[in-house]
Amino acid sequence: MANARIIDGKALAADLRADVARKVSGIKTKPGLAVILVGDDPASHVYVGNKIKACKEVGIESFEHKMDANVSASKIRDTIRQLNADPKVHGILMQLPLPEHLSKDEDDLVQAIAPEKDVDGLTISNVGKLVAGLPGMIPCTPQGALLLIKSVTKDLTGLHAVVIGRSLLFGKPMAQLLLSENCTVTQAHSKTKKLDEVCRGADILVAAVGRPEMVKREWIKPGAIVIDVGINRLDTGKLTGDVDYNGAVQVAGAITPVPGGVGPMTIACLMANTLKAAGKS
Repeated sequence: MANARIIDGKALAADLRADVARKVSGIKTKPGLAVILVGDDPASHVYVGNKIKACKEVGIESFEHKMDANVSASKIRDTIRQLNADPKVHGILMQLPLPEHLSKDEDDLVQAIAPEKDVDGLTISNVGKLVAGLPGMIPCTPQGALLLIKSVTKDLTGLHAVVIGRSLLFGKPMAQLLLSENCTVTQAHSKTKKLDEVCRGADILVAAVGRPEMVKREWIKPGAIVIDVGINRLDTGKLTGDVDYNGAVQVAGAITPVPGGVGPMTIACLMANTLKAAGKS
């Protein structure tokens, strides 16, 4: 079988950012995104830097709030309260994960963000709206993953989708989005029996488990759309996904690379969500 079509997340993300920039240029009040960054985790600093850069490119104002790693939960909560009340701020993003001493407060702090400014789509209000099929903020990564899938096949009706992963940040909202597209959805996870067999039945296979190259070529149905959400750094320093790319590309119909697949779409969807939060989309 011929090699899979490579789904170019960079190109699709560039198109989405260009669309956001065009809409932003046509409005008087610029959307504003506030980013809360706690501590000095190198990966978090890179992610936030990329988000601030994207804001500048599309004309969104960014407000960065850096806090020491030993900051108290109440201090973060006060900052969120101020941002909720600030009319210049339309979207609030708290970079996760927080430092270890704040892990028990993480969910409460997320829930303190005003739902209409929750551009990560993690508040109970927005999660509930997604499940109920009501308009709300949709988490950026699953939103981006769906756009990648639909760049291959616009009508997903009746297709069997398998999502490996059940996190609130990705797995659960991804399954809901696929249900809303009339897919038959299987939510698989680390406790799923005969996971390889479950995956082999998927027309759409989405992997988000955080285990390097766990999904093997033999797990993939010929012609399936494979979306690799994982990003793992090997001892060699190389970045790899949750799918064995070299094997999968020989059997899948279409596949996202790592890097250059889902990652760029996450930031592009964050820009779209910020515009949406400003009520201008």
